[in-house]
Amino acid sequence: MIISTRIRVGRNLAGYPLGPGITKKQRDEVMAKVVEACNTFNGDLKGTFYPLDGMSKEDQKKLIEDHFLFKEGDRFLEACNLNRDWPSGRGIFHNNDKTFLVWVNEEDQLRIISMQPGANIY
Repeated sequence: MIISTRIRVGRNLAGYPLGPGITKKQRDEVMAKVVEACNTFNGDLKGTFYPLDGMSKEDQKKLIEDHFLFKEGDRFLEACNLNRDWPSGRGIFHNNDKTFLVWVNEEDQLRIISMQPGANIY
């Protein structure tokens, strides 16, 4: 019995170094580009982008409860220098139905996630 299905893909933008080598300025540029792209989504992809820097406690609590929020403190991310300048230049987008997410500058520059109940991903 399949209750839900999740597909995740990690991607990095051309012209930017991978996480351990990216600067704060470049990380902010990546986030700005992703926010701009997410703001063009319509229909079932339309949603909200939440920057981690300055996120309200209410939004943070809700995203944690929904198991969407990635957090600082992972020892492996710390060991490879991915937690620099936390939480600047990081955020999470999710569509209104909470079936499509984009994590920005956690491990990869983009972590794109599609989730659906059952086994029928569309």
